[in-house]
Amino acid sequence: MKIKPIIFGFVSMLSYTGYTLAEQTPIKPFMPGSYQQILAANAGKPLMLAIWSVDCPSCLKDMAVINQLHDKHPALKIVMLAADEAEAMPEIQRIVDTHKLGALENWAFSGDNPEKLRYEIDPAWYGELPRTYFFDAAHQREGKSGAMTLEEFEVRLAKLKI
Repeated sequence: MKIKPIIFGFVSMLSYTGYTLAEQTPIKPFMPGSYQQILAANAGKPLMLAIWSVDCPSCLKDMAVINQLHDKHPALKIVMLAADEAEAMPEIQRIVDTHKLGALENWAFSGDNPEKLRYEIDPAWYGELPRTYFFDAAHQREGKSGAMTLEEFEVRLAKLKI
C-alpha cells in the first residue's frame, strides 16, 4: 500500500475544508474530576465555560456568537462542553467544525451519569441549556442559562475585566 498518496490526499482534504491540523484540538471526555482539572489548568485566569447540546436550538445560536467573541477576545480562555451522550460524538464534532470552534478547548460528557457531572459543575444547575459560566481571575463565578447576544456576553466579560 502506498502511504504517501493517502497522507497527501488527507492533507489536501483538510486544506480544501479550510482546516489545518493545528486548528483542530481533540474533544476530551468530561468525567468526574474534569471540572476541577479545567479550573486548575486555568488558575489565576478569567475563564468562560459554555455548556451546550446538539439537541438545543438556542445552544446552536450561541455558537455563532461565541465564535465572534473568540475573534474579538482571543486571549479569553473559552471552554466548550457538550452535555450529550457518547453516541452524539460525530454530531458534536460536526457542529464544532461548522461553527469553527475547533481551536477552542472542547469537552463532551463521558460516562453513564450526566446528573453527577452536572452536579459536580454546579449543584444548583438542573440541566437547562445553554448554560454559561463566567469565572474571574480568582475563579469567582457567575452562571447564566439561555442564549445570549454578543452585547450580553460583552457585559458579562466587562465584569471579568476582559
